[in-house]
Amino acid sequence: MTTADAAHPRFAEALRTLGLDELNGRIRRFPDATRTAAEAAAAVGCELGQICKSLIFAADGVPVLVLMDGASRVDVELVRRELGAEKVTRAKAEVVRETTGYAIGGVPPFGHRTRTRVLADRALLDHDIVWAAAGDPHTVFPLAPKDLVAHAGATLVDVRERTA
Repeated sequence: MTTADAAHPRFAEALRTLGLDELNGRIRRFPDATRTAAEAAAAVGCELGQICKSLIFAADGVPVLVLMDGASRVDVELVRRELGAEKVTRAKAEVVRETTGYAIGGVPPFGHRTRTRVLADRALLDHDIVWAAAGDPHTVFPLAPKDLVAHAGATLVDVRERTA
């Protein structure tokens, strides 16, 4: 694991723009991919719920970012209702890259190519620190959830699947 020059260049620039340069020194790069929440949690050595997944959905064809803890799944019906959309589906890989500038598995919670609406599931706030992708499938960074939500410009919502 290394930290030097760990951030994706676009994400490093986003951190500078947001005045978060100090986060560059906290980014961790791993030799093996941390593409899934389980891989990221194992690499970091944290609970699955402390991973922040950045997931792109299409709401009536318009991309929307949903930030979700790694132990939960997004309930697309709740997202649909929250947005007042007719139909919500997972975005295709090319839409994710076109919208964010990053590949699936490395999408950070902010610093995207285009401005999208952002929803953050309230369960993220259950943790002191969460880890999110830093622009590629090998990098993650830690941040307090309330700060992550603020920098992402997210609206706090309850959109996780309820388990019976």
